[in-house]
Amino acid sequence: MSTPTLITPFEKNNNYSAAYDEIISHYETLSAKYSEIQCNKFGQTDIGKPLHEIIISSSKVFDPIQIKKSGKTVLFINNGIHPGEPCGIDASMMLVRDLVDGTLKNDLLQNLVIVVVPVYNVGGCLNRGPSSRANQEGPELYGFRGNAKNLDLNRDFIKCDSKNAQSFNKLFNKWNPSIMIDNHTSNGADYQYTMTLIATQKDKLSKPLSQLMVKEMIPYLYQKMKKKKWEMTPYVYSRSTPDEGIAGFLDLPRYSSGYATLHNTISFMPETHMLKPYKDRVLSTYAFMTTMLEYLEKDHSKVIVAKKKADSNYNKNKNAALNWTMDMEKVEELKFKGFEASYKPSEVTGHSRLFYDRSKKYNKKVPFYNTYKASLNVEVPKKYIIPQAYHDVIQRLKWNGVEMTQLKKDSVVSGQLYYISDYSSVPRPYEGHFLHKDVELEIIETKKQYYAGDFIVATSQEKQRYIVETLEPHAPDSFFAWNFFDGILMQKEYFSPYVFEDLAKSILKKDKKLRKAFEAKKKEDSAFSEDPNAQLRFIYERSPHYEQTFQQYPVMRIL
Repeated sequence: MSTPTLITPFEKNNNYSAAYDEIISHYETLSAKYSEIQCNKFGQTDIGKPLHEIIISSSKVFDPIQIKKSGKTVLFINNGIHPGEPCGIDASMMLVRDLVDGTLKNDLLQNLVIVVVPVYNVGGCLNRGPSSRANQEGPELYGFRGNAKNLDLNRDFIKCDSKNAQSFNKLFNKWNPSIMIDNHTSNGADYQYTMTLIATQKDKLSKPLSQLMVKEMIPYLYQKMKKKKWEMTPYVYSRSTPDEGIAGFLDLPRYSSGYATLHNTISFMPETHMLKPYKDRVLSTYAFMTTMLEYLEKDHSKVIVAKKKADSNYNKNKNAALNWTMDMEKVEELKFKGFEASYKPSEVTGHSRLFYDRSKKYNKKVPFYNTYKASLNVEVPKKYIIPQAYHDVIQRLKWNGVEMTQLKKDSVVSGQLYYISDYSSVPRPYEGHFLHKDVELEIIETKKQYYAGDFIVATSQEKQRYIVETLEPHAPDSFFAWNFFDGILMQKEYFSPYVFEDLAKSILKKDKKLRKAFEAKKKEDSAFSEDPNAQLRFIYERSPHYEQTFQQYPVMRIL
């Protein structure tokens, strides 16, 4: 290996992670020296500094349309979403340099273009200190998990409360990559591995991509990383200790890998182990990224074919899965290298505490639960109609490449509408929102007035999955779940009992069916029969005076 032309701060001190200015200066220097690199500003972040887009193209073509036409695939690398986990920041600085100065062989870029976000959470990167990650060994200084608005950006990919996420949505869809790597550091148990890996949840991926990832990509990555002395294990997501079992991570669309799934992109989250030396965490991340390049050099055409098949599958989708649950009946055995876990009295609290004994290594098979099954499905409509009043929703659809048209004139449209019959919300704010869940719906066939300028979204397009999973209100990361439609959940008009009494009498006289139901309710429900306000409310809610828009989800489904 030749001597690098530009030494990174990490290479001078392997327990040091580059600061923001050092990161950007590094890429600007490379861009000025090598014509194969572009260092571009792309959109804003909440701290007032731009997001950066680093493009590495051996052909010196930097336009995504021309790149796709040339038959090259695109690898998208994201770093510093949690700047306290900066392994990818330092590893990518070395990787990009080594690709252009001849340290790595040139043919790695023959059929590939790489797009790197050098640091996504700029505000968190600038908020440097030595102590915010109490469970982590090094580096000496690092950034903070929250961004300038104290948001966790790995929960923001759908709601886009941050300028960071808004810029990222646009950048990701500019490139529509085949593969994404989002570099992280883990929390949790102790074990022998430096590198763990979250792959896109296989049962959520489109079938062509899932088959390629499971049968070819993942075995290749594990085999080659072991040969490079960086043996990996799946991300250690366990309820207690790893030897009791590891579960596959359900990457909902709020997370980077779940967001990538909506766009038919295979995603990997390398998660280096927090208690390993920082040097090893960076070098294993570097090894993982180069291993991915080696796979794409070998089989880039397979990735392109699988991506095209997945993108075109919208023509076949009559139903869509919106949520998944773990299939506990399907369990695999995973060879796992861990440390014996035990309990002893705490010298701090006096109570029993967990500890891992590094002097007692083990290598044994543990249960691995990595199969999910659809727990919620929906019929895919032909179109959705969205009132233009919901401009925040329209914006996000546009950022994600969704094609839309607008009504040319005021129209009464026939279709399906949902009523939100029940839901619950988290008791305290979750990433700035009172996230809705357990949504129950009543669906009706009806007509609704829409207006010139309202948006028609056909589902027969590549972005179908993003459309359906954000617009169906019972999906876990829908725009409804994230509070974009909360105006419908508050009643706007009410009645005064003393005024409504006479009107209620008239209503019951005219509506014999309602009167029969009213009398039956009084006989069956003693509390109801003793509550005059409840009785008037019963009549009011079934009368023409009750507002039809209360809990009416305003997005129409046209089958």
